Amino acid sequence: MAIGRLHHVILDCPDPGALAAFYSRLLGLPITYHDDDFAVVAVNDRTSGIAFQRAPGHRAPTWPDPATPQQIHVDVMVDDQAAAAEAVLALGASRLGGDVFADPAGHPFCLIPRPGWAPPVG
Repeated sequence: MAIGRLHHVILDCPDPGALAAFYSRLLGLPITYHDDDFAVVAVNDRTSGIAFQRAPGHRAPTWPDPATPQQIHVDVMVDDQAAAAEAVLALGASRLGGDVFADPAGHPFCLIPRPGWAPPVG
């Protein structure tokens, strides 16, 4: 029996609204909650999603250098890795190497090929 259910995956960041806007566009999901210190991106306001919390003094990860750990890692499944790479770079991501990118606050994420069991993303 489960003790609980996943609510949100929460990323610390310097600007929750800006990072929520990035992930909203990346994932094609709406921002379902937003105040000055917290924002949520989810399918709707009654589902779990990814959230962003203001963290004063936030230091971006330095992956793969362990000086500042990655803190969180998100895998994003895509239909076409090359097209997705261009799109995330246009949104403000930066390439860290291979299929690993950093969001505007420096959190690493990977663009992974869509598994065969998953319906097409686009």
